[in-house]
Amino acid sequence: MEWRPLVAVARKELRDRLRNRWVVAVAVVFAVFSLVIAYAGGAQQGTVGLRSIEFTIASLVSLVIYLVPLIALLLGFDAVVGERERGSLDLLLALPITRTELLLGKYLGLAAALALAMLTGLAIVGVVLWRQFGTSGLYHYAGFVLSALLMGLAFLSLAVAVSVVARDRTRASGAAIALWFFFVLVFDLALLGVLVATGGQVGGAAFPYLLLLNPADVFRVLNVFSLDDVSSFYGLTSLVPPALSDPWVMGGAMAGWIVVPLGLAIWRFRP
Repeated sequence: MEWRPLVAVARKELRDRLRNRWVVAVAVVFAVFSLVIAYAGGAQQGTVGLRSIEFTIASLVSLVIYLVPLIALLLGFDAVVGERERGSLDLLLALPITRTELLLGKYLGLAAALALAMLTGLAIVGVVLWRQFGTSGLYHYAGFVLSALLMGLAFLSLAVAVSVVARDRTRASGAAIALWFFFVLVFDLALLGVLVATGGQVGGAAFPYLLLLNPADVFRVLNVFSLDDVSSFYGLTSLVPPALSDPWVMGGAMAGWIVVPLGLAIWRFRP
């Protein structure tokens, strides 16, 4: 595998997103929603404003779980199938570049665009927190941002895999939205439904480990156990065993969600 054509494809993908203002739009969305959630996250408790970095992270976790997967899936669902429909895929493959280099280059370019947009938007909140609370606790916020980025890359891998398998953009977009509904909305409700319906007799012991089957839950658990205040805010310490409270274990699970779908997409894309 050659790095030069891979980097060239990645640069083109990033330039395209910068040219159509996608990065700017997403960065603004992240900044506006994050600031609103950070200031108004305690409204249900009767308080408005920045209370602490820990409480700000707790407020932003829910926003990121809903917003980042959707943005990542919409960003990558047409990475391959879109080129195929436009008739430009055959032209790209006629160049001195392998299918693996093409797919990895596209993924890296999209990942760079997603990271730039997310980091820009969330950095604005970081500056506000720094001005309000100083440097104390900012490393926790940095860990939150990193875990959010990893979750975005995981869903981007899923989107690229969908783009490789789908026959057209309509099916690819439908599959992307279906994945968002499943992982963000349906998965946890289904697990809780089974637990409640069976009185905890089915899946009770395995419930914490089933959370590893959802990158959004991996992100949630990572941030639940990063701070004591956040952990108590969600009240999940009694459900998740100490083995899953290790950031390295959960980080490895998130890395698996990045590598495995992308690896399957590369395997499927090969002739």
